Amino acid sequence: MSAFDYSKKDIASAFRETGIREGASVFTHSNVGFFGKLEGAKIPQDYYDAFKKEMLGVIGEQGTWVMPTFTYSFCWGHEFDIDNTPSTCGLLSEMMRKDSDAARSGDANFSVAAIGKHAEYFTENAPAYSFGPNSFWERFLEKKGVFCNFNFDSASTFIHYAERFLKVPYRYDKPFEGVWKKGDKEEKKVFYHFVYDLQKPYHAPDFKKFDARAKEWGFVREVRLGKGQMLCISAEHALQTIQRGLQEDPSFLTKGS
Repeated sequence: MSAFDYSKKDIASAFRETGIREGASVFTHSNVGFFGKLEGAKIPQDYYDAFKKEMLGVIGEQGTWVMPTFTYSFCWGHEFDIDNTPSTCGLLSEMMRKDSDAARSGDANFSVAAIGKHAEYFTENAPAYSFGPNSFWERFLEKKGVFCNFNFDSASTFIHYAERFLKVPYRYDKPFEGVWKKGDKEEKKVFYHFVYDLQKPYHAPDFKKFDARAKEWGFVREVRLGKGQMLCISAEHALQTIQRGLQEDPSFLTKGS
């Protein structure tokens, strides 16, 4: 029995099987541990280096890889330091944040880090409304981005952008103020999260219907890697799924009553 569950070659093959092509913009929610043991990997950095190399090898110089480096800093009443506040989104996410090749956006709650051709475009001048016009999510949709999740279902934080764009009645913009830092620069800023009323738990997010419908309608590619899986869906197809789903059922993205 092999001492490892997958190899670097397997990573590259899996990316290609998902349909990711040269020039693609790819966003990844990740839980890399569920893939199992990578051949030759001895420390966490080895995992990040392997996935980075194989992703960039597939998407090439014209492509861009993006990961969430969310901190929810202002939501939790903390200051946000763009250079030092760690990501809450897992091993690969935190390593991309620290990568000198990566740029990080200045959103105090929902920052992203990006490497590649459109890294600056995706991260520069983060607007106050995290899910509003000119947000990362809108820019990613404009570039016909693809979500490729590691060991999660096909849903993503993009859903909150779609909810705001489609003017769902159960969420609203709520301001969060705090101290924002970059290098020696420090200032007070406000960022708006598109939230639901915590007194109405039936409005809490639940994306099982989204995942089921997206798969039923043929929008998702699912590929095995090691002990886990990659799931990919384009931003355009994600938005289509949400539009159609909400037309059928207003509680399509929530726990419901």
